[in-house]
Amino acid sequence: MNFERTKLFLEDRGQAHLLEYYEELSEAERKQLLEDIENTNFSIVKKLHTQAKKRGKLSPVTAATVQDIMRRKSNFETVGLNLLSEGKVAAVLLAGGQGSRLGFAKPKGMFNIGETRELSIFEQQMNNIQEVTARTGRHFLLLVMTSVENHDETVKFFEDHNCFGYPRDRVKFFKQDVAPTCDFEGKIYLNEKHRVSLAPNGNGGWYSSLVNSGLSRVLERENVEWLNVYSVDNVLQRICDPAFIGATVLSGFRCGAKVVKKACADEKVGVLCLEKGKPTIVEYYEMPDELKNKKKKGELVYRYGVTLNYLFNVHDLNLTLSGKLPYHLAKKAIPHIENGERVIPTEPCGYKFETLVVDMVAHMGSCLAYEVERDKEFAPVKNATGPDSVESARELLKQNGVIL
Repeated sequence: MNFERTKLFLEDRGQAHLLEYYEELSEAERKQLLEDIENTNFSIVKKLHTQAKKRGKLSPVTAATVQDIMRRKSNFETVGLNLLSEGKVAAVLLAGGQGSRLGFAKPKGMFNIGETRELSIFEQQMNNIQEVTARTGRHFLLLVMTSVENHDETVKFFEDHNCFGYPRDRVKFFKQDVAPTCDFEGKIYLNEKHRVSLAPNGNGGWYSSLVNSGLSRVLERENVEWLNVYSVDNVLQRICDPAFIGATVLSGFRCGAKVVKKACADEKVGVLCLEKGKPTIVEYYEMPDELKNKKKKGELVYRYGVTLNYLFNVHDLNLTLSGKLPYHLAKKAIPHIENGERVIPTEPCGYKFETLVVDMVAHMGSCLAYEVERDKEFAPVKNATGPDSVESARELLKQNGVIL
């Protein structure tokens, strides 16, 4: 786009303010701004005033319990190990976040969870992966999603640590796609006078980002049929778990989700439920109190919290690309240009547009709730202290024999 076409384009969309400082810019900055505008998805902002969809009737899921799984574990593992040995399964690590809530100004996966030695979250998860590859004799593809902000630092950290003993050619990195930010009235922000304000498009954007990066061609070339997607938060995360793979495949469900029994009604985890008979995940702040606290025979009725460890079929994931996952509005304090100066608000001033992996589960139509033992597979590192913290994760690692 040239300046005149861009100006008309923006005026038609009520976003002409993005050119407010154009005359002040250098030629290189003008070129950058026009390029940013050309690459911005303005259609997302049109969804700003779309009325939120009202939830349908919720009901609890029936899970494959820990006891159920133990009875059939040998069968599940045989199926899963065969698929892994044939190269039919790959893993996707969601690692775009920073460690700011831990007081750590670097990619979260670089945080040292060790006490007497260096043990990053990345290394601990890679150790978990190699327990599986030791059983199959084959290294599955590991696709690491970074952000624009932490990409270079993440790649360098893996390379400086020799990919923690994993073959470098089996580790691929890709950046998460971004979406514009805007004020509460839908005016897109400038991050700098010559840069449109963009933010990662939520964890539901992982597969479209993977496809846009060109890595789907690698999956096709290697005939990968299943993707195990997991988050960097959980240091006890079991990745490409053969039993989980086998149970999901044998269930006939379109995807699988590892779940844990909630520690209490108010635990801050999303709950896997059914909505009009289809799988859905209700975030802890969305769950009505009467359902959140409902009990039967002393147990919570809505008791299965998700751990952000899912297994998806690649064919079904391709259908989500045309299905257009919905965007959710997240109120945030967004740094931006205001009256010619860059301001860094301390209170929410606008919206980020995020897609969520929970909507991918709903899109699948069916999902196996696969229960795992909390103390063995759920040690999220979200806070510096207290629940789901560095402290609690370290204690759980020690319980599982990890030397810190």
